[in-house]
Amino acid sequence: MSNTLNIAIVQTALHWEQPQKNRDHIATVLNTLKAEVDLVLLPEMFTTGFTMHPENIEEAEGEKTLDWMRKMAIQKQIAISGSIVYSENGNYYNRLFFVEPNKVSVYDKRHTFTLAGESKVYTAGTSKTLINFKDFKLCPFICYDLRFPVWSRNVEQYDVLFYLANWPKPRINAWDALLKARAIENMAYCIGVNRTGFDFLGHEYPGHSAVYDALGEELVFSDIPGVSYATLSKDHIDTTRKKLKFLEDQDTFSLEV
Repeated sequence: MSNTLNIAIVQTALHWEQPQKNRDHIATVLNTLKAEVDLVLLPEMFTTGFTMHPENIEEAEGEKTLDWMRKMAIQKQIAISGSIVYSENGNYYNRLFFVEPNKVSVYDKRHTFTLAGESKVYTAGTSKTLINFKDFKLCPFICYDLRFPVWSRNVEQYDVLFYLANWPKPRINAWDALLKARAIENMAYCIGVNRTGFDFLGHEYPGHSAVYDALGEELVFSDIPGVSYATLSKDHIDTTRKKLKFLEDQDTFSLEV
């Protein structure tokens, strides 16, 4: 049984609607990783930026990126996760893939960002995804999901929740506060992965990728492009929950989606 999980967060600017350029750039970054990395986390829509025009992206790019992620996972013997524009059965999805060398898990963004018109373009997901990886239970989310604590609520006893995002500078204080809150209320590690730079529409993204432990203590924070590392401890989760049984006192209710 593994008691630790080594995370690498890739915080980077993105080329607007240019999947191949973004894959090439991130492949270069992955070649610089420390040897002990288990899981690499990439920003939301890491091959295109937060585009509301998925029709500009060739339908084949979704499978190309998934194949690329599989290749990276096998070459590096790691898991890699990021969300992309994905077309399926005539619908577009903001789809997160969690790719291991021999397995792929999927999560479709539940809360599409109405302010940007995402809800008019992308089909919303309807279920959470739980991933068992290296003896840790992970729960992935995407960007705007962060604002909805009921959706993130830890009724599954997950150990780690993470949010892959394109979160802009004007609302970055909310990002910082909500990441910490999600860690505390769910008694789990909470990881936020944001991009940097400017997009095609002029929106600025300041990074602020971070990792918080189950007590809300900040383990990692970065506002510059690059790779950040964190080691998560299963003992920290188990010890904290055994001492502070807050999850056992949660209110019980059902969620309709």
